[in-house]
Amino acid sequence: MNTDQAAIDRLAERALDRFGLDTDSTVRLLNVSENWTYRIDEPATGRTFALRVHRPGYHTAEEIESELDWIDALRGDDVVETAHVVACGDGSRVTQLATPELGERNVVLFEWLSGEMPEPEGKDLLRGFRTLGAVSARMHGHAKRWSPPPSFRRFSWDYDSTLGASGHWGRWQDGLGMGDEELDVLGRLDGVIRRRLEAYGRSPARFGLVHADIRLANLLVDGPHVRVIDFDDCGFSWFMYDFATTVSFFEDHPKVPELKDAWVDGYRSVAPLDPADEAELDTFVLLRRLLLVAWIGSHHQFATEAAELGAGFTAGSCALAEQYLSNQ
Repeated sequence: MNTDQAAIDRLAERALDRFGLDTDSTVRLLNVSENWTYRIDEPATGRTFALRVHRPGYHTAEEIESELDWIDALRGDDVVETAHVVACGDGSRVTQLATPELGERNVVLFEWLSGEMPEPEGKDLLRGFRTLGAVSARMHGHAKRWSPPPSFRRFSWDYDSTLGASGHWGRWQDGLGMGDEELDVLGRLDGVIRRRLEAYGRSPARFGLVHADIRLANLLVDGPHVRVIDFDDCGFSWFMYDFATTVSFFEDHPKVPELKDAWVDGYRSVAPLDPADEAELDTFVLLRRLLLVAWIGSHHQFATEAAELGAGFTAGSCALAEQYLSNQ
């Protein structure tokens, strides 16, 4: 997907008027991944916001509205702290803006949440993963209890929509650096994952609404407060898939087993974790890794992280797959 960044910037600046913000506000791009995320600072009031410009074809306005419904429910039920959504003057929370170059885009504005991402190294890393486990347990418990509104629509992260031919992020077979040897080892991995997931099953105790990107980068710690952001990928999957997302892009790091133990400890500090669920965590890590191979292949032309990882991520995935398959 080739997109004119200047056109996206102009569209983001037009959001100031739509949301009733001061035209002297600064609009600064923070990140490009699935969407474009901007920081807006309004000098006259001292307020700060996060603006998300959605890429077309990923989520409908109804699906985005459903994401916001769950965010509100988690905060309203005192499960985790989440960002408040800012409505437009007409009361809508998902608004559409258009430019001749881009066509129409869905846009959402959030109040800025204070806090810092937990340190990704040393003892604080283990503490961060215990926090991730505890937060995940609370959110999973809420998902099992919560009754979404009838209009609730979010897609699934099941086998077909992750590794299947019509996966949300494309086919892993189209990943970068993919030759015959890579296709062979990752194809064998794909088959084992599919069989294990079929055996594991999709009972309500194992499969439901998940954050689907609950990494340290999406936690903000401010003293005693732990806040969760970026629910853009939330949807229906195995609850244990949330652990796999915590080690996204560094699944082959030697500390991952230790981080897994810390996550499990944190989870069990809040809720029971069946040994059968714990036993399948490595399978979900490999599912996620293979899904990220597909993501890099389909996103490397515009997502900075995907471009930086490149074909080397596929080579590392093959080594990780061989290690996993040797234990099956």
